[in-house]
Amino acid sequence: MAAAPELVAGAVIRRGRTGDVDAMQALEALFPSDRMSRRSLRHLLQAPTARVLVAESGTGAMLGNLIGLRRAGSRAIRIYSVVVAPDARGSGLGRRLVEALQALAASEGCQRVSLEVRADNAAARALYDRLGYRTVAALPGYYEDGSDGLRLARSIP
Repeated sequence: MAAAPELVAGAVIRRGRTGDVDAMQALEALFPSDRMSRRSLRHLLQAPTARVLVAESGTGAMLGNLIGLRRAGSRAIRIYSVVVAPDARGSGLGRRLVEALQALAASEGCQRVSLEVRADNAAARALYDRLGYRTVAALPGYYEDGSDGLRLARSIP
C-alpha cells in the first residue's frame, strides 16, 4: 500500500534520542518476526557504536527508523535494522533513511556499507539494488525462522 503523500511529504530524518524508544518499540510491534526488545533499542540509542536515524512526520509521528553499527576505528558500517511503518511503505522513506545513513557514514570516513536481508524480501532487495548494493554472500538458514539471507554491500565515496 502506498502512503498518503501528506503522511511523508514533511517527514524529517534526524538522529535518534533515548526518548524515541517508545515510538521505536511501537513500530517493532507491527511486525511478526525479527523484532528488537525495548532493552536492545534503549541500549542502541545510547551505544557509541550505533548510528540511529528516525523519520518523523510533520506532526511528529515516527514513520520509520534505521540502526547502523560501526566498530571503533572501522571504515565500514553495517545496516542492522530498517523499519518503516506499514502506512509509509512505498513512499521512498526507506530509501531516504538508507541514503541518510550513507551520507553520515561518508562524513565519518566510512568507505563501505553492508547489511543482511531476507532472500525472500523482494521489496527490500529491489531497493538495495537501486541503491547500488550487490550480493557478497548467501546466508542459508540465517534468520531465526530458518529463512535464508543475503549479505549485501556497496562502497561509498
